[in-house]
Amino acid sequence: MELRKFVAPEIITGYEASLLVGRYLNHFASKRPMIVTDANVIKYEWFQQIINSVNESVEDYVLYTEVTVNPKDYEAMKGAEVFLSKGCDLIIAIGGGSPMDCAKCISIVSTNGGHILDYEGVDVINLPGPPLICIPTTAGTSADVSQFAIINDDVEQLKKAIISKKVVPDLALIDPVPLMTMDFYLTACTGMDALTHAIEAYVSNAQSSITDVHALEAIKLIHHHIFDACSQNRTIETMYQMMMASLSAGLAFSNASLGAVHALAHSLGGRLNLPHGECNSILLDRVIELNYESAKERYDTIAQILGIDTSSPDGSKDGLIQYIQHMRHQINIQNQIVLSEFAGKKESREKLLHELVIGAMNDPCMVTNPKELSYDEVRNIYEQIF
Repeated sequence: MELRKFVAPEIITGYEASLLVGRYLNHFASKRPMIVTDANVIKYEWFQQIINSVNESVEDYVLYTEVTVNPKDYEAMKGAEVFLSKGCDLIIAIGGGSPMDCAKCISIVSTNGGHILDYEGVDVINLPGPPLICIPTTAGTSADVSQFAIINDDVEQLKKAIISKKVVPDLALIDPVPLMTMDFYLTACTGMDALTHAIEAYVSNAQSSITDVHALEAIKLIHHHIFDACSQNRTIETMYQMMMASLSAGLAFSNASLGAVHALAHSLGGRLNLPHGECNSILLDRVIELNYESAKERYDTIAQILGIDTSSPDGSKDGLIQYIQHMRHQINIQNQIVLSEFAGKKESREKLLHELVIGAMNDPCMVTNPKELSYDEVRNIYEQIF
C-alpha cells in the first residue's frame, strides 16, 4: 500500500487516428504549430495525409526535420530557437522515439530557457511547455505516452534522461497505418524495445498494481504478434496489436520506471550511436540472468505468459533466457556488437568499457532495477556482447 502515482496523456487509438490532428489544433486554438519529424518519413503518403489535416486547421506551420537517430542536445537547442523565432504555439511530433524525444526537449527549452542538459534528472523542470501532440510511427519507444525524454549529450557522447510529468504529451494519436511502411529490422528493434519496457516495468522496484496490468498485457501482445509483424504477411490488424503493446508498455514503464537493461543501453547507444531497440535486445537476456533471483516470482509470471515450462527448478530462468535468444534470432537481430573501430586496440577498448560502465551505473534507470549491480557485473555484461 505504498504511495504511487500514475500519469498519462489523452490517448486516441484506431485506424487513421492520426488524421484527427487538425481537429485538435482547433481545440488548442493553435495558429502556427511546429512539426518535428525526421527526413525519412516525409516521403510517405500517410505523412502527407497528416499534413493535409494540419492545413485544414491552420494557415501556416513550421517543419523541423533536423533530428537524427539518438537525438543530440544541439538538435533540440536549434529546434527551440526555431520554435521561438517563428512564433510557434504548439508542437506536433511525428515519428519514432527520436523525433518525439527531441520535440519534448524543444518544448522544455522554449518555456524554461537555458540548455536542455540543465534538466537532466527527475522533476527538474519548472514550467510546462506548449501543447504537445505525438503521432508515433513505430511500435516501441512509447515516448508518445511517457514522462521520459532521452537526449544525447554530444560532448560526453552519453544519453541523458529527463523525467518529469511536464514532458507527458497532451495528446497521443495511436494509428497503425504508418507502421505498414516500417522496414522489418526497425519493426523488430522497436518490438524488442517495447518488450524490454514491459519486462523491466514489471520487475521494477517501483511497480504497482496499475502498472502490472499494462506490463503483462504488453508482454502477452508482443508474444502473440511480433513474429507476424516482422514478416511479409503482416496485416494492419497485426500492427495495431503491436501499437497496443507499445502503448501498454509505455504506460507501465512511464510510471514504474525501468532497470539495468535501459541503463546499459543508454550508455551503449549514446557512446556508439547504436539503435536503442537493438541495444535493449542484445542486453535483455544477460540482465535477466543477473536479476532473476531478485525478482524470481515476477520473472516466473512472465515466463508463464510466454508459454514457458516453469515446473523445473531452473525452468523459468533458463526458458526465459532461451525465449529471448530465440526471439532475437527469429526476427534477425544480431547477438553481439562488433567493435571494429576498437579491434586490436586494447587501451581504447579498456577505456571504452570503463566509460560504458560508469555511464550505466550513473543512469537513473539503475535505481529501480530489482538488483543492485556492481561495477564488475555491469562490465561483464558489456564484455559478453563485444
